[in-house]
Amino acid sequence: MRFLFAARTAAVGLVSFLLAVAAVAQTPQTTQTTPRKPLPFTGVNLAVAEFGQKKPGIPLVYGKDYTYPHENEVNYFASKGMNVFRIPFHWAALQATPRGELVPEELARLRSSVEMITRKGLVAILDPHNYARYEGKIIGSAEFPAENFAFFWERVAGEFKDNPHVWFGLMNEPHDMPTQQWLDAANTAIAAIRRTGAKNLILVPGNHWTGAHSWVSSDNDDLMLKIQDPANRYLYEVHQYLDADSSGTKPQVVSPTIGADRLRTFTDWCRKNKKRAFLGEFGVAASEEGRVAIENMLTAMERDRDVWVGFTWWAAGPWWGDYMFSIEPKDLQDRPQMRYLLPHLQPVNLAPAPRPTDPKLP
Repeated sequence: MRFLFAARTAAVGLVSFLLAVAAVAQTPQTTQTTPRKPLPFTGVNLAVAEFGQKKPGIPLVYGKDYTYPHENEVNYFASKGMNVFRIPFHWAALQATPRGELVPEELARLRSSVEMITRKGLVAILDPHNYARYEGKIIGSAEFPAENFAFFWERVAGEFKDNPHVWFGLMNEPHDMPTQQWLDAANTAIAAIRRTGAKNLILVPGNHWTGAHSWVSSDNDDLMLKIQDPANRYLYEVHQYLDADSSGTKPQVVSPTIGADRLRTFTDWCRKNKKRAFLGEFGVAASEEGRVAIENMLTAMERDRDVWVGFTWWAAGPWWGDYMFSIEPKDLQDRPQMRYLLPHLQPVNLAPAPRPTDPKLP
């Protein structure tokens, strides 16, 4: 899909980018600040490279089963005030065999997507969208050791470590596995990333679909405090939907305050433990109830900015069609949910964005 919108670029300026990235790795303050300015990083999942049902041993076909985001999409969302883009992708498409080298053609596609974002001074989050599984095998199990996961991230980190605008999202939504098993795998991967010399920010999900609403009531509460990062440059990534079971599969919103309510115990947990967080997925269907719930949720996050660093809406991308949460423009028009987000996005800055190769960047 082609957009006829002016390709204005909403970028994080050099000074604000450096200050914001430095801040996310620091200990949160114990007092809350006055709300009503956006969180430092506000954006969207550009989700299309994870499309296609991967079957063991059968490769997906680029252009048929999945594709990658277009630069005109990045320009459109940046023009609205978005400065961070999560890029879901298939692990097995990038690494065809466990402990194998990265597939050159796929790496080139991923790199192209990353560079079209980061050369504008925006942030790209790498997201292996695999639910802590490789070809159906659970990370850290006897048939798929955690070292395989670490090998993968060591290779990926080696490719992107010199770009400070790239963040590493360890994994999408681990679930139905022992949390200790996921913790051990995450720590093994983090250690492998840091061995490359990478200083990139790492986003660490919990187990149980990394739901904010269930974090404190599950064993994420205790075990995920044992994350070990030698660089101490990580955030906890959680997801939160507003339907009855927090799955994001139904259009109904439980109540106008359900988003803020479901984040509250996790926010308190972060504050108590001096941790910071990123909301990697959330979304609602177009409705007045959804608009009010999103307003309340994002306003609460802005109030609790000592904990929250930012968010990425789920989702956008050229193949979503009439998906209820999509904010991909349709018929050259904004989706209704874009209006819900606009008060919480960055002020649009038309100044040229710093390039990742700028020697003044860290």
